[in-house]
Amino acid sequence: MLSSSITLASVSAHVGPWAGGWGWLFLLIPLFWISVIALIVTFSRRRWARYGYGPGYGYGPAAGPWNAAGAEQTLADRFARGDIDEVEYRARLEVLRASRSAG
Repeated sequence: MLSSSITLASVSAHVGPWAGGWGWLFLLIPLFWISVIALIVTFSRRRWARYGYGPGYGYGPAAGPWNAAGAEQTLADRFARGDIDEVEYRARLEVLRASRSAG
């Protein structure tokens, strides 16, 4: 009688998935949360980049809707590399400056 109650007590104390050899199950909870955090970071970085936030996008108190100095610099770089000739450079520069003064 005593041995059957000790056996019953030890069996009832070890019920559940942990007693059945599912000891690896404790890894699923941290893996789940790591994947959730990774998804949040991935989607927020994509959204952040898609809408043009971050360095080099010309946002700030002194910048307009686009960075005019950066556009002129890009145009000057293309002219220096020989991608465009002087006539096209001057025409595009005039358009950039006209749109900046109109905006």
